[in-house]
Amino acid sequence: MKKKIYIAGSGGMLGEAFYAQFKDDYEIKCTDKDVNEDWLSFLDFRDFDAYKKDVEAFAPDYLFHLGAFTDLEYCEEHSDDTYMTNTLAVENAVYLANALDIPLLYISTAGIFDGKKDLYDDWDLPNPLGVYARSKYMGEQFVVENAKRFLVCRAGWMMGSGPKKDKKFIQKLMKQIKDGKKELFIVNDKDGTPTYTHDFAKTVKELIQKEYWGLYNCVCGGQTGRLEVATELVNLLGLSETIKINSVESDYFKDVYYAERPASERLLTKKLELRKVNAMRDWKISLKEYIDNYYQGYLK
Repeated sequence: MKKKIYIAGSGGMLGEAFYAQFKDDYEIKCTDKDVNEDWLSFLDFRDFDAYKKDVEAFAPDYLFHLGAFTDLEYCEEHSDDTYMTNTLAVENAVYLANALDIPLLYISTAGIFDGKKDLYDDWDLPNPLGVYARSKYMGEQFVVENAKRFLVCRAGWMMGSGPKKDKKFIQKLMKQIKDGKKELFIVNDKDGTPTYTHDFAKTVKELIQKEYWGLYNCVCGGQTGRLEVATELVNLLGLSETIKINSVESDYFKDVYYAERPASERLLTKKLELRKVNAMRDWKISLKEYIDNYYQGYLK
């Protein structure tokens, strides 16, 4: 008999990858407040009573809690809503998982570090800068300190699910190119590690199957920055002759992206490597697969 997974907040880019990677080997129930797929049903996990009732009725073997607000500017402007969604709802997930005596998966972020170091391993101490980072770190801390069995997986610069759901860097660039922009303005002072949603979901699957509970940095291989990622994307598209990339400092976008961001969000996947369960490939390989699989015909 297949084991059962309840995946809350799975209407976004990460949920799409988890559905694809887990649906054949597990019985899954995917919920979100935005029902944008036929495999999703409605649940707002901020409503604890509804969350509890739905999870208990499904009686899962695992609870995956995916959803969060990730727009840093929105979080700065709506701190109460952010803490309700990114922190208190996570505490509720811990209560549920503990009551059912099942493991909990929580998705954390490289953004919880202050960026004063160049690289962060699984044991470095976070120091969150803004509302988003604090809300995610408070969620992470609560899981680590209170869940009986848990996986906390920290993602970097997420990419996945294509134009439909990707609200991050790659889709923003693809949209500009599709709209006919011949110049891209890219910051040269932000470093990090791309994270392909499918590699991430595969790594989680391995950790679950081996029951290697704990906290893990979970990002693609290869350290990079925004400028290098943009350059690689333009090269992959065969547009390096027609699109000019202008290197700018973050201040160039200060009116749009005014929330504080760390200079470096580069993570090392030390624990995954030591446990030999790292399905995260080099970011350039994953980026190529992502573009090939999700953006065919998009620019035509």
